[in-house]
Amino acid sequence: MEMSTLAQAVDDALGEGGALATALPAFTTRPSQQRLAVAITQAIEQRSELLAEAGTGTGKTYAYLVPLLISKRKAIVSTGTRALQDQLYHRDLPRVRDALGIGVKSALLKGRANYLCRYRLEKAKGEPRFTSREQVAQFQRVVAWSGRTKMGDMAELADLADDSPLLPLVTSTADNCLGNECPFWSDCFVVQARQRAQSADLVVVNHHLLLADLALKQEGFGEILPGAEVFVVDEAHQLSELAAHFFGEVLGARQIVELARDAITEAKDVAAAIPVVDPPAQRLERVARDLRAAFDNAPVRGTRQRALAIAEVEDGFVDLLDALAALRAALDGVRETSPGLDACHARAGDAVTRLERWLDVDVDDSDDVCWYELTPRGFRIQRTPLDVSGPLRQHREQSKAAWVFTSATLAVGGEFLHAGKRLGLWEPETVLEPSPFDWQTNSVLYLPKGLPEPSDRGFTAAVIDAVKPVLEASKGRAFLLFASHRALREAAELLRDAPWPLFVQGQAPRGQLLERFRASGDGVLLGTASFREGVDVVGDALSVVVMDKLPFAAPDDPVFEARLEAIRRSGGVPFRDEQLPQAVIALKQGVGRLIRSESDRGVLVLCDPRLTNKSYGKVFLDSLPPIPRSRDIDDIRAFFADT
Repeated sequence: MEMSTLAQAVDDALGEGGALATALPAFTTRPSQQRLAVAITQAIEQRSELLAEAGTGTGKTYAYLVPLLISKRKAIVSTGTRALQDQLYHRDLPRVRDALGIGVKSALLKGRANYLCRYRLEKAKGEPRFTSREQVAQFQRVVAWSGRTKMGDMAELADLADDSPLLPLVTSTADNCLGNECPFWSDCFVVQARQRAQSADLVVVNHHLLLADLALKQEGFGEILPGAEVFVVDEAHQLSELAAHFFGEVLGARQIVELARDAITEAKDVAAAIPVVDPPAQRLERVARDLRAAFDNAPVRGTRQRALAIAEVEDGFVDLLDALAALRAALDGVRETSPGLDACHARAGDAVTRLERWLDVDVDDSDDVCWYELTPRGFRIQRTPLDVSGPLRQHREQSKAAWVFTSATLAVGGEFLHAGKRLGLWEPETVLEPSPFDWQTNSVLYLPKGLPEPSDRGFTAAVIDAVKPVLEASKGRAFLLFASHRALREAAELLRDAPWPLFVQGQAPRGQLLERFRASGDGVLLGTASFREGVDVVGDALSVVVMDKLPFAAPDDPVFEARLEAIRRSGGVPFRDEQLPQAVIALKQGVGRLIRSESDRGVLVLCDPRLTNKSYGKVFLDSLPPIPRSRDIDDIRAFFADT
């Protein structure tokens, strides 16, 4: 098939002697990257839908940035996390733009919780909510920074942790934003960021923001980019799970407590409101705490049915509904005295509606699952649709744009059926570009012999026994990834006296843990599922990736259970249609941590005996890159002796 002029220009830019090879010293021409870029260009020109798996090392970021910049179409690029968003916007995009010499107006847009709210900051100044001297000092740093920041992006404060209790005090939510009633509206960082995005040709967002926009929870600001002609969804394997959250409803203890506290704060400015608002607001906070205490012996997550079967929990929800309604009624009488109290009244009404809907067992829930989840000090109740393919398809069709979904892990056994179905894609174009790295030479898949079944009580101890000789051969430099936190703790105990520095998930923030691991040179990092993706350790620091069990989803996830039941009801086979493909994609994510560059070498250790003694093991093995396999530890010793 003959290339269009645009496709030829894209192919040339990425080819030998092209713009990128000329301008970027580290750039190497990759035929797989060129093929992917041409397929993306064709999707842009035809305004069609493309599903593209690009194995590690294909260079998919440049493969979509080059067509977007050369075509000059209005585009939104959505990434999986804020960290990837920053990397794409601050590093990759400027490099490609400069190499091509194309001036395109771009913008970085995050969700409102990432931006300083001047109104909330002012309110927090008079609040004795800080629990330590360190928090007071941090707050002072935020105040000082607020006077000099141009963008108001909280990421500029490098020493402020992602989970800092300060953040909700100085940022806004869709719930507590006063909109154009706010006295700081003309200086609002969220409004300014949105305006920059709306006047840009290329906007970098993350999936949370993209979905918030699609779900029409636009936080009072209209679409991100009206008239976008192309949407590129990177890390697309995450999208359908996140979409289920966005197209559903959630109400959390934190939201409820913040509502109570905000109502008290706002009432301070209206003398007549204080005696009306304070008592019901204080009662609401107390009732929310009591409800969390009633959940103490319940599982961490479960269905609504399971929660309401506990008498104290059921009573707690009745009290919570009553307390929310009482605060709403109290605010009704004073709502017109200030925009802040009016906003609290609306939030209380919304919370009542959500709680009533969640508690209403008579509603036909065939397409939704109602469930709860506990956090150390709070809870969330959620109503989640089982199938989001319909709304996703509807929004795509309304956009009349090209849609490119790409990831290193979308296919299962070379097929895209699972990913396509979940995303509501009927007959998309598909591209599968395997990793161009030399897996045959640079890696080995070790399948230890004689391990017990994963359900066996001695399984983790047996895994550590099997892995120790590998770690001796590699001199540490390993990720050990576990299916459960319990296995992680047991393994950490078993390796406590090992000669390598141990880095255990939970002992420090993830970013810090990775930095220390990289710096150690011979470390062994123990983690769970969250380390399977989005982690990039290039070079000798990481030479072994161990996975204890095949990553089948936890059976205690009520949404997953309900999805399996729905598949069963419609005549499908849950294991074949959902559990197996999801686990294959999760395994591929973990494997992707091992080889991150042409010169990387490493050993992948898969300890689950089901890979060889169950028929479905072949589906997993066939979905991996072409790695030579061994069951002999001497091959692993020889592999590392060669380095």
